[in-house]
Amino acid sequence: MHWWASPFPLPLSAELGFPPLNSLLWPLLLLFLWYCYRMGSDLPPPGRAHPGGWARPPGTRRQVPGARRFMMLSRGSGGGPRGSETASGSEVPRAEQATPCISMETSEDEDLDGMEYLTPVPGRPLFPAQASAAGRKLYAALQEYAKRYGWVGMGRIHKGLREQVRLSDHSTIQRPHLFFLPDVPSVPFFPRDAHRHDIELLEAQYPLILAEFQAVYQRGVDSKLGWSGPKGQTGFPLYSAGVCVAGNCRSCPYTYRTLLSLRTFISSNSLGGAGFVLLGPGVTLGGSYGPTNARLRCHLGLQTPPLCELVVGGEPQRWSEGHCLLVDDSFLHTISHKGPPEDGPRAIFSVDLWHPNVAAAERQALDYIFNPDL
Repeated sequence: MHWWASPFPLPLSAELGFPPLNSLLWPLLLLFLWYCYRMGSDLPPPGRAHPGGWARPPGTRRQVPGARRFMMLSRGSGGGPRGSETASGSEVPRAEQATPCISMETSEDEDLDGMEYLTPVPGRPLFPAQASAAGRKLYAALQEYAKRYGWVGMGRIHKGLREQVRLSDHSTIQRPHLFFLPDVPSVPFFPRDAHRHDIELLEAQYPLILAEFQAVYQRGVDSKLGWSGPKGQTGFPLYSAGVCVAGNCRSCPYTYRTLLSLRTFISSNSLGGAGFVLLGPGVTLGGSYGPTNARLRCHLGLQTPPLCELVVGGEPQRWSEGHCLLVDDSFLHTISHKGPPEDGPRAIFSVDLWHPNVAAAERQALDYIFNPDL
């Protein structure tokens, strides 16, 4: 009597006269499972090379990719040293130690590549000694965030905070005055594709946004009615430094709902804002820089006289009614309205959006670091 190796015979092969295939599939499946088991169980112990791999010469340090370094950092201090040495050379028992703080430095070979990703190095100073009080406060907020959520993905933010003291060394064409996120591609004006969804949504809602602007403008430009700012450049904010201006949002319900529908609107930290902005005839605002390069400022033209101009990083542009401009205002920029008084003010709806190269983990960390309540 012939016994099948499987409870599910293949009658088609039997009818055609071919040998049954399941007698071969079972051994192959068992070999595959054995191979997977061996690959998972034969990992080399820490400090030893895998069989068949290249062994490191004694005294050399293993190079760890940037993303994995922060994974190692976020796994906690369970594998840390038993004691640490103080400046006088004495050893402090582990029981008397606080949680070890691990700072970052840049490895030499990565400097040559120009990437300058960060390597955890115990015992290094956590922050430059010449850093300002504001910079130290931001770094303390980053450390607090890392304690809760880990250091994974925080490389560029950590590097940017450590380099805050060198902001004055940046090129005069781009010099954000609050926070510079390194390794972020920057141009003065970004194409529509950078935030196609949000731009198309704003332009589709242009008639409603324009109607609400005209309603609040016709009531009068007065601080008692929600307007703020110096004469010549007055704003009606819906969000100011990450805080919703409730009274103004109630005056513009459709515009407020449009803001909430945007995917990349910065609504939870002090780097973001949104609102109507006026520029009076004959006013020219000299060269200035925005607070950070981690955001883009979107301008929806509402009322744009012909002699209004925006120059960012030496590149001139003009607003157009019903269309959006994506601007990196961390570049040196000037705004001018050279039209006659009868042209009236230039009016735009300004919205701060995340830079498309800022990852989701970095956005969450920046929301925490620049929380308006901190």
